[in-house]
Amino acid sequence: MKDARVQSAINNWAPRFVANGIDLNDFRKITDKLETWDQWFDGFYEMGIKHEELAKSALEQKRYRSAATHLFQASMNFHFGKYLFVHDRKKLVLGSEKAASCYRQAMPLFSPLGTEIQISFEKSLLPGYLRLPKEVVKPAVVIIVCGLDSTKEEMHNIAEVLLDRGLATVVFDGPGQGETEFTQNIRADYEKVITAVIDFLETTVEVNASRVGLMGVSLGGYYVCRGAAADKRIKAVVELAGPFCFGAHWQDEPPLTRQAFQVRSGAKDDAEAEILAKKLTLEGMASNIKCPLLVVHGKLDRVIALDEAYKIYEQASGPKELLLLDEGNHVCNNLPYMYRPYASDWLANKL
Repeated sequence: MKDARVQSAINNWAPRFVANGIDLNDFRKITDKLETWDQWFDGFYEMGIKHEELAKSALEQKRYRSAATHLFQASMNFHFGKYLFVHDRKKLVLGSEKAASCYRQAMPLFSPLGTEIQISFEKSLLPGYLRLPKEVVKPAVVIIVCGLDSTKEEMHNIAEVLLDRGLATVVFDGPGQGETEFTQNIRADYEKVITAVIDFLETTVEVNASRVGLMGVSLGGYYVCRGAAADKRIKAVVELAGPFCFGAHWQDEPPLTRQAFQVRSGAKDDAEAEILAKKLTLEGMASNIKCPLLVVHGKLDRVIALDEAYKIYEQASGPKELLLLDEGNHVCNNLPYMYRPYASDWLANKL
């Protein structure tokens, strides 16, 4: 019999894993064998190694597109093995390094390919990737912002839909995310991070930095709203399943989510984490969102309450639209075909 944490992760996150790159057959093969949470990392890590070996063979045979596919699969297995495995720092670091390494190797093999970038932020550099759509000169660009336990690598499938519509994409790891989570904690004033990314884009000749949009996923939805409220260079925003105040429903959050926030915010315990979570709020800022805003939320979201979406929508003062999916779970990962094409079309139209 599976322990509660394993069953909770399977129940809550299976659609997310599949929507963002894990093969359903692999997911079932891995999770069918798991009984305890301590086995979680190893199950996905072993599958990641298998895909990494397939990529190595494809590269040796100069089958580069196949190699890219296998490297991406490996990256996602390493990522989802460690994404909430914050109680074991050694494995957390290993999984993060492997996920980033495989994706980095895949980037020049994708079509369109990706260019590795480093974004100056305060006294550090934030790692990321810029991808340009084919046959579009000086395209508008969408900054994709990940959340509490997602990373730049996990945003790949979202970027693909945007690229297909002629939009350039930037994905990156901000404070507390992906490669930066070991050196910087989550911070409430994420608008400073967004500003740094736009400053970087203004030095990038391949894109039109006067046409910048944002798409934020989960806690990233909060982050992009902070950015839109503070930086008037932003022309359009998609807020997907983000909170108005992350700590507003703290006691209702899944235990694994609370533990991940505790570690990535630098809190010493759950009580301090709740205090820090309540500082992640749009109170007094949401009314400053004056650019076009699309709020997307699933009515069955068990991580971010539906009333958080209503608060963001009601307080934003510019043109706005609310897309609610009756059967949508958190980030509507069980219905990606219902929001990804629509949100991408919306951004292409606004930009």
